[in-house]
Amino acid sequence: MPMLTALYNTQIVSNGNITAGKAVIIKEDKILSVVNPADIPADANRVDLKGAYLAPGLVDLQIYGAGGALFGSLPTVAALKQMELTLLSQGCTGFFATVATNSDDVVLAAIEAAKAYRANAIGNFLGLHLEGPYISAVRKGAHPEKFIKKATLTEIKYWVELAEGEVKMITLAPELQDDVVIEYLNAQNIILSSGHSNASYTQAKAYLNHTIPAVTHLYNAMPPMHHRAPGIIPAIFEAKPYTSIVADGIHVDFAMIALAKRELGNRLFLITDAVTAATDGNYPHQLQGNKYVMPDGTLSGSALTMLSAIKNCVDNVDISLPEAVNMASLYPAQLASLKTKGKVEAGYDADLIIFDAEFNPGFTIYKGKNTTNI
Repeated sequence: MPMLTALYNTQIVSNGNITAGKAVIIKEDKILSVVNPADIPADANRVDLKGAYLAPGLVDLQIYGAGGALFGSLPTVAALKQMELTLLSQGCTGFFATVATNSDDVVLAAIEAAKAYRANAIGNFLGLHLEGPYISAVRKGAHPEKFIKKATLTEIKYWVELAEGEVKMITLAPELQDDVVIEYLNAQNIILSSGHSNASYTQAKAYLNHTIPAVTHLYNAMPPMHHRAPGIIPAIFEAKPYTSIVADGIHVDFAMIALAKRELGNRLFLITDAVTAATDGNYPHQLQGNKYVMPDGTLSGSALTMLSAIKNCVDNVDISLPEAVNMASLYPAQLASLKTKGKVEAGYDADLIIFDAEFNPGFTIYKGKNTTNI
């Protein structure tokens, strides 16, 4: 019979609650049960967590690189492996490797790398997020304008079919795309997210939660609110699609994160939008303090981890720890239809992060195993 593992003497952070005095029983790669310590099976391997927090593994739907590997601009199999290992050490047990607006060659290289790596993947690499190139040049941010274009059905079908299921999410400017493209992508069960869009309030109201279920990095690369030209942000607050936000206090002021939380509730989720330093490719990110910029000074990416984003929400936005954990696990898992991720409950994946009261990561459990030795 498979060995059982019992995690005890812990504070379980899950589904909006902190629960002490319970033990989590793991069988193979699933959570078997959550029980009183007295009910731990006699044959279980007992692991004393010494009062640390235990939460669902974190899910980052937008990250470009980690551990010195910038997959989003320089996509290789080796970069994906480095991302998996680095992110597991940070408690991130699921992520979309993201490719920002780039040349066709880079997009195709990312697709080929994802396919080539899949057979040997640890598994926390869940697929690709294409952020562009089908965006608005008016709201390009750090994206090179020379690669921005309108989608064609021929091109997008080629990319999607070539990817063989690896493309999971696409950020685009919906107001600029033909209906036939949006219809095709929805039929492929690819998550469509409005981002780098200059949509008006009326345009956004027409597509949010109709053909477009999500929004990428709230406030960034979109028109600001104005009392005579409301723009997309009030439409987001009214429609309440799943909406990501970069909680580093640089991309978005903490007061504005608090406003978004009040408006969007359980539809606001965390992404890191994290990059790593690079000197090659079309995104030569430079670390400047605790952010990354392009050589011309344009803000280009964060230096966040998902756990530090949770910490920022707790310390600076007055969001409770259980709710901040939901924003980094349950809500992105729901958007991505990861039905067995995001909670510490029987039947859910045994993907877990252990961390202390100062938000220092302890260790990560992935598929029921301590990842320290991976």
